Amino acid sequence: MKRWVFLPLFLAAAQMAAAQRLNPVQWQLHLEPERAVPGSRLLGRLTARIDPGWHLYALSTPQGGPIPTTIALAPHPAVAEWKIHQPRPTRKFDPNFKVDTETYQKQADFLLEITLAPDAPVGALNLEAQIRFQCCDDTMCLPPRRVAAAAAVQVDPAAPPFEIRIPADYTEFSTAPATPPRSAALPTPAAGEPNQGLVVFLVVAFGFGLAAIFTPCVFPMIPITMSYFLNRPAGVRRQGLLEALVFCLGIIGLFTALGLAATALLGPFGVVQLGSSVWVNTFIAAVFLLFGLSLLGAFEITLPASLLTRLDQASRGGGMAGALLMGLTFTLAAFACVGPFMGTLLAASLSSGGTRPLLGMLAFASGLALPFFFLALFPAYLKRLPRSGGWMERVKVVMGLVILAVMVKYLSAIDQVMQWGVLTRERFLAAWVVLFAMAGCYLLGWLRLHGSEPGQTVGTTRLVAGTLFLIFAVSLVPGMFGARLGELDAFVPAAQVAGEAGWLKNRYPEALERARREKRRVLVAFTGYACTNCHWMKANLFPRPEVAAALKDFILLELYTDGTDEASAANQQLQETRFATIAIPYYAILDADERVLATFAGLTRDTAEFLRFLRADAGG
Repeated sequence: MKRWVFLPLFLAAAQMAAAQRLNPVQWQLHLEPERAVPGSRLLGRLTARIDPGWHLYALSTPQGGPIPTTIALAPHPAVAEWKIHQPRPTRKFDPNFKVDTETYQKQADFLLEITLAPDAPVGALNLEAQIRFQCCDDTMCLPPRRVAAAAAVQVDPAAPPFEIRIPADYTEFSTAPATPPRSAALPTPAAGEPNQGLVVFLVVAFGFGLAAIFTPCVFPMIPITMSYFLNRPAGVRRQGLLEALVFCLGIIGLFTALGLAATALLGPFGVVQLGSSVWVNTFIAAVFLLFGLSLLGAFEITLPASLLTRLDQASRGGGMAGALLMGLTFTLAAFACVGPFMGTLLAASLSSGGTRPLLGMLAFASGLALPFFFLALFPAYLKRLPRSGGWMERVKVVMGLVILAVMVKYLSAIDQVMQWGVLTRERFLAAWVVLFAMAGCYLLGWLRLHGSEPGQTVGTTRLVAGTLFLIFAVSLVPGMFGARLGELDAFVPAAQVAGEAGWLKNRYPEALERARREKRRVLVAFTGYACTNCHWMKANLFPRPEVAAALKDFILLELYTDGTDEASAANQQLQETRFATIAIPYYAILDADERVLATFAGLTRDTAEFLRFLRADAGG
C-alpha cells in the first residue's frame, strides 16, 4: 500500500494532461480596413474554427451550466472604445448540465467594433483579442482555456473612409472603454504566475532542501557517500571532485525533472482557478496530512526495493555515469525522509502554478545537494559534523507539526470558498495555537515523542527554539478574540470587525443605484474567499486612518470571484469582460454611469500609492 499511495494522483494528473493537449478550437483575428484614420472605427473579425464533433459556448450562455465564452480587447492607449457583437447561436436544452445552452459548431465569427482614439499615433497598431472559453463534445468537456489572437492595422490620416456594417442577425453583447485614464493602472491578464512572493518561495524551498539533510535517512549517509569521492590517490583527486559535482547534478536533475513534469501539467491553468479550486486545495491538504503524519512517525513512505537495487548496481560502474546514477540512487533511497519535504513543497506550488513547481524543485534540490559538494571541496569539515542521534528525530517531529499547521490553511481555503463557516477564525487559530505549542513543548521535553528520552538535558538550541514556538503560539491567542495579527491576517480567516459593514457583497446593481442616488463613486474590489493578498489589503491597508477616511467618499462593493456559486461566476465574467483580467485583488473606481475612472491591480503596502488611485477622477 505504501508503494502505490501516489498512483491515483499520477493517473489523474496524466488524464488531465491528455485533456489539455486537445485543441479543438483555433482562433484568428482579422482587422478591416488595413489603413484607418485616427478617431475612426475598425471592424475586427474574430474567427473560431471548431473541430468536427465539438461545440463552443456563446457569450450569452446562461449561468449555472458550462462556462460562457468571454472576449475582451487588450487595453491600448490608441483605442478609445470597443464593442462585441456575437452571431446567433443554437439554443437547446443540455441534459448533462440540465440547463439551456447556446453553442456554435464548425465556425463562429465574432465582430469587434473598435473606435480609435482621436490622438492615436500614426504607424502600425497591434491589437490583441483575449479569449477565455470552454468547449465540449458528446463525451467530455475540456477545462476553460485562455488564448489570444492578434492583428495589426496601419494608422494613417490619409486613409480612405470606411463604413462598418454589422449583420442584422448579430447581437451586441458588451461594450467597454478600452483604456483607463492616465492615472489608472492598466489591468494585467492573469495568464502567468505572479512574481510577488517568488523570492520568498524560493528561499523557503532552498531551506527545505537544507532541512532535509538533517533527517535520519540522509545525515548518516553523508560520510559514507563522501568517502567514495575522497578516498582516492592524489593524482585523481580532481576526478573525484568532478564526480562529486556530477553526483550533485544527479540529485538536482531528478527533482528538477519532477518540477518540469508538474509545470507541464499545470501550465494551462490560471492562478486564480488553481488557488481557489476546491479540488486542488483538497489534494494539497491531503498531501500535507500524509507527509505530516509520516514525519511524526505514523508510517513510512518507501519506494520499491527492486528499483533501488537496479540503480545501485548500475552506479557501481564508476566514472561520471556511475556518479550520476549514484546521485539518483541516493535521492531515491532517502525518499522516506526527503519525500515529505519534496511532496509538501510541490503540493504547495500547485496553488500558484506557472513555473513555480519547476523553480521550487530546482531550489529544493540545490539546497539538498550543496552540502555534499561543499564537503567534497573541504573534506576537513567532515570531522566537525555532529554525530547522528536523537536530534534528527526532533527535526522530523517539529517539521511534521509545522506541516500539519500549514495543512489547516488549505482546509480553511476550502471552507471559505464553499462558504461552510466551519473553520472559523477562532477555530483556525485554536488549531495553530495547539500545533505550535506542541512543537514548543516537545522541544522543551514536556511532550514525549520520537527523539525525546526521559531525563535528557535540554540544550541551549532546543531551549531557544522551543521558547520561540511557544511565544508564537501565545501571540496568536488575541486573534481568536478579534484582534488583528498584522501580516498573518493574510493567511487566516478574516475577523468580523465593526466598521467593515459598509461593504456591499456581490450587489453590483444596488451599488450603482446608490451611487446615482447619492451622487458618489463606487469602489469595486474584485476579491476572493481564499485570496491571501485580498485579506491582507482589507486587514492592514484599508484600516489605516488616511485610507479609511478616503474610503468614506465611496460606495464600497466587494465582488467575490472564486466561489462556487452563480454570483462568483457572474463577477468573474464581469471582471474579465470589462477589465481583461481575472487576477485578484483588483480594484476599480466607477461613476454612476459605470464609466471606469481608474483601476489598481494587486497588493500594495504603499499608502500614498493607493491614495493616489482613490483620488483619481475622470480628468486625472
